[in-house]
Amino acid sequence: MKKVFFKTFGCRTNVFDSQVMMSRLEGYEITQDEAAADVVVVNSCTVTNGADSSVRGYVNQLHSKGNAKILLTGCGAHTKGESLLNDRKVFGVFGQSEKEKINTLLAAKQPFYELGDLDFIDNNIVDDFVGKSRAFIKIQEGCDFRCSYCIIPLVRGDARSINEETILIQIRNLAANGFGEFVLTGTNVGSYGKGEGRNIASLMKKIALIRGVRRIRLGSIEPIQIDDEFKEILSEPWLEQHLHIALQHTSKEMLRIMNRRNKFESDRLLFQELSEKGFALGTDFIVGHPGESDVLWREAMENIETLPLTHIHAFTYSKRDGTPSALMKSSINGMLSKARMQELTAIVDAKNIAFRQQYKGALEVLIESCKEGLYYGLDQHFNKIVVRSNEELEGNWIQVKDYTVEREYNYAEF
Repeated sequence: MKKVFFKTFGCRTNVFDSQVMMSRLEGYEITQDEAAADVVVVNSCTVTNGADSSVRGYVNQLHSKGNAKILLTGCGAHTKGESLLNDRKVFGVFGQSEKEKINTLLAAKQPFYELGDLDFIDNNIVDDFVGKSRAFIKIQEGCDFRCSYCIIPLVRGDARSINEETILIQIRNLAANGFGEFVLTGTNVGSYGKGEGRNIASLMKKIALIRGVRRIRLGSIEPIQIDDEFKEILSEPWLEQHLHIALQHTSKEMLRIMNRRNKFESDRLLFQELSEKGFALGTDFIVGHPGESDVLWREAMENIETLPLTHIHAFTYSKRDGTPSALMKSSINGMLSKARMQELTAIVDAKNIAFRQQYKGALEVLIESCKEGLYYGLDQHFNKIVVRSNEELEGNWIQVKDYTVEREYNYAEF
């Protein structure tokens, strides 16, 4: 039986798509050993030129070894797939809508290029997640936002929602198979149900009623998507006490340049309200986007200081061809961007430590992995915890009351 290795780049939506392909395999064996694979399926990311370069570099490395047939899918199939196919670096290219045909594509005798369409609705049901302790559930696809720096709407399409019953069936099956934590993901999860009389809060209430569901996490959500109905579920015990709310910047002028919909003053009030309810709060932040002058950077950091942040997903701006930002002339020096990134992360890291020191309650932890007698997991605030124990804890839920706060994680003996 031929062996297939799946290499997944990028977001949680790609993680789900890879699991869909794995769940549909027939006549092939999934391997975690790339060197042993007869076929490598590269599920690519194209969010930046840098992401494209990483995928291309990986494909070139595989191709130079010459040991496996290479298939390319994911967002990068739309931007770099044709050139990689023409250069004979990959055997075939297929879009996200074609992943259900994985067995046919793997068996192809001739090179192929099948992008499919950007209007498809993913109704695949995944009953297991290979190598995962929590389940990633795709609830929507595409995005209606048109941020200046982002190519994703062009490769994922406009926002559209997966059928509610399909989502619920999938979670029932996964819960019956032992999964207790579910991460709702998509290109823009907060847009779920838009134009259909549904929303993400009502979906989460229905998920929470399923037997076996213990904790629900969200992917990144936009500030304007946390409406009054969403606020009604903030006290529910099944909702993780951490929200990742995409700001991208905190300077008024930079938000305008980025064509963002959020406004800092309303963002600040929202963060304060959520913090008072005990939530840990994370955000995305783009450093060094064109137009980010010294004055605007200082404004942004002064604003960051006022926010009750605990987590940051910060990255330096990387030009993405085909976006409005790529045409902007006022670029920022790479060394300056790196220095600004360090300043930003230092501020939020200090806030995270302060949050963990101030919190006096028990930690609800799903243990995800083990290495050399140490167990690793995430608590309800999305903070890492390291646990030393002689018991077999991997895959289990534990409650930790006594622990010490280290610089990058909490530590406990159990």
